[in-house]
Amino acid sequence: MVPHGAALLVIDVQKGFDTPGWGRRNNPEAESVIASLLEAWRAADWPVVHAQHVSVEPGSALGPEQPGVEIKPEAEPREGEPLFQKSVNSAFIGTGLEEHLRSSGIESLVVVGLTTNHCVSTTARMAGNLGFTTLVVEDATATFDRAGPDGVLHPAELVHAVSLANLHEEFAAVVHSSEVLSVLKRTAD
Repeated sequence: MVPHGAALLVIDVQKGFDTPGWGRRNNPEAESVIASLLEAWRAADWPVVHAQHVSVEPGSALGPEQPGVEIKPEAEPREGEPLFQKSVNSAFIGTGLEEHLRSSGIESLVVVGLTTNHCVSTTARMAGNLGFTTLVVEDATATFDRAGPDGVLHPAELVHAVSLANLHEEFAAVVHSSEVLSVLKRTAD
């Protein structure tokens, strides 16, 4: 299920997503699950890679001069863990992520972070299209309520579930953290 030596790709776990402007969010435990995955990855000495959104949109909470651009403490990169800054949804566009993965011999990614329907989904789709074996950890992602073009407000739980359903068995395998952690535990034993 989780290929040996897969890289954990942590996307946009940033303080700016705590600002009220985003609205109501699902899965308030996502950051603690991400922290558990990071701990397991580091203990197994498997590669960890980070992406950080640095917005070019005026007034964005994720703008370069805003405190919201900072990565949350539970997901901060450690020395030796590459950080790729991006200004679009995909962590592959305008960054050296693909080159880093290929030059490091990494063929598999386990994707976590924020938000499910934006940067997580877009990055997972591109990873799958680029030929990487891709897994998305459902309980290590989260999103917000979202209004449709008709003005109907869709709850975050639905947006999250549909986003994951669109990825599953098309671009990525959607898995639960318990499955991933059990594989890493067996590897460590």
